[in-house]
Amino acid sequence: MIYKYDVIVIGAGHAGIEAALAASRMGVSTLLVVMKYEQIGIMSCNPTVGGPAKGHLAREIDALGGEIGRAADLSGIQFRMLNRKKGPAVWAPRSQNDRAGYANIMRETLENTDNLDVKELIATELLIEKQTVKGINTHLGIKFYAPRVIIASGTFLNGKIHVGNVNYSGGRSGEPASKALAESLKEIGLQLGRFKTGTPPRVDINTVDISATTLQPGDDNPEGFSCYRDIELKNLVDCYLTFTTPRTHEIIRNNLGLSSLYGGNISGTGPRYCPSIEDKIVKFAGKDQHQVFIEPEGIHTHECYVNGVSNSLPPAVQTEMINSIPSLEKAKIIRFGYAIEYDYVIPSEIRQTLETKKIAGLYLAGQINGTSGYEEAAAQGLAAGINAVKSLSGEDPFILERSHSYMGVLIDDLVTKGTEEPYRLFTSRAEYRLFLRQDNADERLMHIGYKLGLVSDVRWQRYKKMLEIKEREINFMKKANCLPNNLTREPIKYYTLLKRNEVNFENLHEFGYTFKPDVTSQIKNKIEIECKYEGYLKRQLSDIQRFDSMEHQRLPENIDFMSIETIAWEAREKLKKIQPESIGQAARISGVNRTDINALIVYLKKTQSGDKEDMK
Repeated sequence: MIYKYDVIVIGAGHAGIEAALAASRMGVSTLLVVMKYEQIGIMSCNPTVGGPAKGHLAREIDALGGEIGRAADLSGIQFRMLNRKKGPAVWAPRSQNDRAGYANIMRETLENTDNLDVKELIATELLIEKQTVKGINTHLGIKFYAPRVIIASGTFLNGKIHVGNVNYSGGRSGEPASKALAESLKEIGLQLGRFKTGTPPRVDINTVDISATTLQPGDDNPEGFSCYRDIELKNLVDCYLTFTTPRTHEIIRNNLGLSSLYGGNISGTGPRYCPSIEDKIVKFAGKDQHQVFIEPEGIHTHECYVNGVSNSLPPAVQTEMINSIPSLEKAKIIRFGYAIEYDYVIPSEIRQTLETKKIAGLYLAGQINGTSGYEEAAAQGLAAGINAVKSLSGEDPFILERSHSYMGVLIDDLVTKGTEEPYRLFTSRAEYRLFLRQDNADERLMHIGYKLGLVSDVRWQRYKKMLEIKEREINFMKKANCLPNNLTREPIKYYTLLKRNEVNFENLHEFGYTFKPDVTSQIKNKIEIECKYEGYLKRQLSDIQRFDSMEHQRLPENIDFMSIETIAWEAREKLKKIQPESIGQAARISGVNRTDINALIVYLKKTQSGDKEDMK
């Protein structure tokens, strides 16, 4: 029997789920291949979604019709808005989630999606003809055919787990690595690298002295990630803060040689911004303490995630280390921490669509591209799924610009700049972060999700209603005067009054403003931010227009950069390797300077004008 689909997705982690859902919801027949059915959507590391930049990503994915925000809201057991004391550009929603509940929601969503088959199989080989993907082979010898294949393999490609001096093949604890698929990627000519990540021990909450910790409660008015769905958010648990001690550091220093990382067993590069506790002790030797967060993994389990002590030490040392931390002196470890090495594809191998340059129809998403984090993976999965479908019918690709989304920043950074360590998104990576706030993700992107058919009519109508109410209220505030008050010598418009630092939307009633029942807290927040930061936003939007004008200067395909002698040799090599799709992208490549860009522009003008002489 011949099995045929339009799109095949390998891997059912955060990237694979979004890719499969996007493709099937856009109306094409889709196959999702997973090694172990029960592990669909599992949160391999911390059961949380969001945080700085990551929360922005989750809301953007939701606005485009993705699933991570909805699942996070439904399975959330605590919600917090981080960085409230800073400006709104860096406010970031974060949820603590029920690990099992999140996975169940994702599995049920897949099972109830039309056009989607999910099969428990191990993909072992890509079927390639004339540099074009044709399908996959599996460990049972069953072949599946499709003109588009998306690989979202996470840490499974040639994965190896390390605990002290013990190491063994594995893609995740208790699951086999994907060695055959890694070899298949090498055979088709993709350049692979090696990264490392890790996870901390989990402990029994009943053995933790909560009284010795600092309570980390959820927000009084919790905010999640998914808009226009009527999901009730609940804070069901607290998290707890403690710190390592000099004794903790001494234990780690005395046993560094037993660590897989410092014992010479690991060759892969680890994440700089989420280092193991061994790295923290060595690289920040002057610090006598580090934060440790104790975070429940669910409401039906005693298991807690000990955030901040990821390591690859032997079990006995892990136990001694954990018991040296205040509140954890009698803690019992349920799962020991470990490090994992895995193969990834050098991101210069992919285009901004996430299609590989060497193999037509083959897309990569998630940690296989050198990223870390659930949200980064989910964003890539969504983009790969959309682009795979659009390419089937020859439509223009789905490419979000970095000036309009964190998704655009993420993918552009990967493709244009590459990465020498597991890539993590930060708000500081975005040039226009005041515009790219988490609160306006819907206004920036929901119209795109609706056009793609990924946002339902119900959600779209609710979104449009919100816009109407918001616009109505802003118009009223710009026309109506407030009552006389001690802040002004004469009556002023409510909109002008709201610009003052000492005034917020909630206390406008003190100046005669009447709250209307349909003005939700979401709308109030949007209006207040836009009002107070109006001048800054106008300047940033002007900068974005200049950026976009450069970004929209597309480069012809298959341009021979090496023949343009007016461009420096190093720049020509970089341009040839990356194959930028626009002048803007070319300008962001490391090693390409302004003189090179000017030479490229002159070359293009002469080429387009038909002047064949003196083009070198």
